[in-house]
Amino acid sequence: MTDANHKSSSARHKGIYLFPNLVTTGVLFAGFYGIVAAIDGNYVRSAVALLIAMVLDGIDGRLARLTGTESEFGKEYDSLADLVAFGVAPAIIVYQWGLVRLAEYGWIWGKIGWLAAFIYAASAAMRLARFNCMPDTNDKRYFEGLPSPSAAALVTFMVWLWTDLGWSGGYAMAFACVITPLAGALMVSHFKFYSFKEVKSDTRISFTFALAIPLTIVLVMLAPPKVLFAMAAGYAISGPALTLYLYRKADSATGTNETDTGSAEDLTS
Repeated sequence: MTDANHKSSSARHKGIYLFPNLVTTGVLFAGFYGIVAAIDGNYVRSAVALLIAMVLDGIDGRLARLTGTESEFGKEYDSLADLVAFGVAPAIIVYQWGLVRLAEYGWIWGKIGWLAAFIYAASAAMRLARFNCMPDTNDKRYFEGLPSPSAAALVTFMVWLWTDLGWSGGYAMAFACVITPLAGALMVSHFKFYSFKEVKSDTRISFTFALAIPLTIVLVMLAPPKVLFAMAAGYAISGPALTLYLYRKADSATGTNETDTGSAEDLTS
């Protein structure tokens, strides 16, 4: 047996790491449960299931790094679980909640409804594929495009909020028909979103920020759909705003450098 065949055989019989992949399975299960709950018409349970999936998704990668159990299998499995939980599940939830009823306004509106949901799901798939292909040299401070869990939060918490408020009429459906493909477009965009990867357990934070964390938790407990949707919408808006700020900052720095170069040339001439 050659060395290459021996390595291949060893890889097949090595197995998988239990704990991080168990958490990833939890993400997959939560996404699947969210779909089933949406089909049954229980959109609050769907939203809570996806909220749990988002929490678990934030744990599995860190758990793998902390325990030294990162693997190619784990990376691919995580992407597939994310596609179900944050790509397919939100699309089905918003479609079952309201987009399917657009058909009541005419045949073409029915097609627009499922097309909006499909655009979101396809965008999530492309976003995850692009993320896996990105080189490790990318700036870790920013995500390129809205992360799929954040897009799922925007769409799913919107449904939760509308359900909580009892809004299910034409205006609510029209809003959902715009927000759903827009969330998809943000996922495949080149807008930069802050990743918060620089914030670690030993990072020093201001007292104001330290007070804001428990305050946010209390607000979420008091009015979950309102606060969570506001947070998701705020993060979605932050991408274009941050990109514009960084572009203007870079443009200003370039202009300053050109001015300094011109002044130096004048002095030497």
